[in-house]
Amino acid sequence: MENPIDKDKVAENPGLLPYAHNVGSVVIKPEDEGKLKTRALTAMREQTNRQLKQLQKQAELIAAQANEIKKRVEVSENIYRADLSFEPFVGHVYHLYKKGESFKLMMIGPNEWGKNKMPVELEFISSVKLLADHTWELFDSTFDD
Repeated sequence: MENPIDKDKVAENPGLLPYAHNVGSVVIKPEDEGKLKTRALTAMREQTNRQLKQLQKQAELIAAQANEIKKRVEVSENIYRADLSFEPFVGHVYHLYKKGESFKLMMIGPNEWGKNKMPVELEFISSVKLLADHTWELFDSTFDD
């Protein structure tokens, strides 16, 4: 018996056709390649911009931390050139004054002079705290930023 269906009208691999192969098949619409690429590029740019902004914030924080360390080093150098009449201890707060062209580190703060009042020749610069790395942290500073 011969097959009544014409072989020229039957697909050997209907699942590979770019269109529906019979009336009951699901409609197959090819994707617009331009739309796919545009959506992918938009998503990629959004994600990479978010990551770049995050890295920029981190870089700004690192730069600020580096500037703070640089400032501590500069202040520390001034303090170690200052007149010291005692041994400073880590974690303690001291007070830096300027007398003429030199610096003087003292235990007495600007508001602790009592009746004797702070000598006129002393200019209060900053309260400082000796850190474990032997740099100094500034408090109430008049140093330029």
